[in-house]
Amino acid sequence: MKRLLTIAICMIGISHSAFSQNYKNDKFPDGSAITPWFKDYTKLQLKDLGKQYVITDFGVGKDSTRIQTKEIQKVIDKAAENGGGVVVIPKGVYLSGALFFKPKTSLYVSEGGTLKGSDDISNYPIMPSRMEGQNLDYFPALVNAYGVDNFSISGKGTINGNGYKYYEAFWQRRKENPKCTNLEVSRPRLVFVWNSNNVQFQDVKLINSGFWTNHFYKCYNVKLLDLYIFSPHEKIKGPSTDAIDVDICTNVLVKGCYMSVNDDAIALKGGKGPYADKDPNNGGNANIIIEDCTYGFCHSALTNGSESIHNRNVIMRNSTIEGATRMLWLKMRPDTPQRYEYIRVEDIKGSAKNCLVVLAWKQFFDLKGRPDVPISYGDHVTLKNIDIKCETFFAVEKDPNVRLSNFAFENLKIEASKKTDFDKSVVNGVHFKNVIVNGSELK
Repeated sequence: MKRLLTIAICMIGISHSAFSQNYKNDKFPDGSAITPWFKDYTKLQLKDLGKQYVITDFGVGKDSTRIQTKEIQKVIDKAAENGGGVVVIPKGVYLSGALFFKPKTSLYVSEGGTLKGSDDISNYPIMPSRMEGQNLDYFPALVNAYGVDNFSISGKGTINGNGYKYYEAFWQRRKENPKCTNLEVSRPRLVFVWNSNNVQFQDVKLINSGFWTNHFYKCYNVKLLDLYIFSPHEKIKGPSTDAIDVDICTNVLVKGCYMSVNDDAIALKGGKGPYADKDPNNGGNANIIIEDCTYGFCHSALTNGSESIHNRNVIMRNSTIEGATRMLWLKMRPDTPQRYEYIRVEDIKGSAKNCLVVLAWKQFFDLKGRPDVPISYGDHVTLKNIDIKCETFFAVEKDPNVRLSNFAFENLKIEASKKTDFDKSVVNGVHFKNVIVNGSELK
């Protein structure tokens, strides 16, 4: 693990300097302005986070084997009762179940400090939550913030989900029933933030989550800076441990992060089902910028879906991909109406098994009695300034229930070892400019 951390941290440093692009005057793909908020990378300082509540000063013992959920929660509650402050995890390992941060509180994990999740699900009491595009009663995360504006997690320490027992239980269940759903095995996320504005996470290591690693639902202004996010993909694999799930959020900046997980790195979500667009609990994502990142193993660097209804103005840029199964994935769920529009992927180097993927996602398909199949759309998708090695460049299927239009490809250098053909007929309006695939220019 120490070796992986060292490699990843070095890679984060490389990602900042690999391209040195100037994006000062750019706009979102639909032409709207990128606000100054996206250009402010100021790190939070511990001294500015209010009164410090070091947990060991308030009854939490230095015992890495004892679950201390109640003791740590008391520190959070005390900070909230006294007008707010920052809860500090000092050096050492502190074991806990679900923790709930309150308004005007935040979390700081000191270098050498670890907040470690219990691997006993009874320490995560079921409560109203959101999972896989639906509101339901479910297990909370290790770290939870419901309606906590200005919530932050900072410091150079570690939040460890301790997920291996959950992984083993999931794969055992999948062995017994290959069609089991992700929700059939009880397991917690690492961090869940609901209905909170002006959220910032920086510098921490977020590892071994039992389920999704970071889940943001109905949030506005979320910045994730220089995070290290990891779950295992070899030997015992961490199932559905997405690095970052953005679920009905506006204004999200992911910058300088390293992500290597056994599922999607960044997934844009918002609802599922034949009438998902009519449910007030669902909605779209808008104004998402992902830049200066490094991707290790993942199922996809950027995924739209599989529980998503509308994503608009999404940029992924200036990043390195090494080991992703897909670079950009539009999951077209045939039981859900979807619109993925104004998406731009630019200034990318590295390797992925597949470059662009647009395929029907039929897992757990359910029209729930709807007589027709909803129509979905992918529009104004741009791939620009990309130098990548892959097996397949264009994995896009012809689907009568999907309308694709206005795809632009500019300054691409693609080395494809298996599939190089490009079927223009599946997209209404394809623009090529200097697209080189295996040494030949596409026209």
